[in-house]
Amino acid sequence: MGISIWQLLIVLGIVILLFGTKKLRNIGTDLGGAIRGFKKSMGDEDTTKDDANTNIESKSDEQVYEATAEKTEDKPRT
Repeated sequence: MGISIWQLLIVLGIVILLFGTKKLRNIGTDLGGAIRGFKKSMGDEDTTKDDANTNIESKSDEQVYEATAEKTEDKPRT
């Protein structure tokens, strides 16, 4: 016992009568915007993680360079 096409059409007709086409169009637009925003934020999160990893790597390289420079300055020159 599934839902037939006629039952779906009746439900769709009732929804259109209750809300009107303009309101349904606005709901669809808002829902589409929300989905796009969600996808964009998920993509931005991945980019942010990649940027953070790159910053950590570059900072650790700078720290190694600074530590090496300090060690060579501490040694007396012969």
